Amino acid sequence: MRFEFSVQAYGCYELLPTELRRATDKQIRFLVNDIRHPSLHAKKYDESIGLWQARINRSWRFYFLIAHDAYYIVSIRKHPK
Repeated sequence: MRFEFSVQAYGCYELLPTELRRATDKQIRFLVNDIRHPSLHAKKYDESIGLWQARINRSWRFYFLIAHDAYYIVSIRKHPK
């Protein structure tokens, strides 16, 4: 599998502090290798549109779609809790 950023997600990614960007990179590598990696806590977020959520750290999440052979990252944002 591979991954792609949406324009919005890439814009969010570029605004992240360096440490959070590194954590995002690490979690995306885990996603590409195995969606079931324990640190991702990947789960369906909105089944009606096929949107998934995965953890970057305790406070941040990224949201993605699965299309063919790619994970399409659509958003990176602070967890609302």
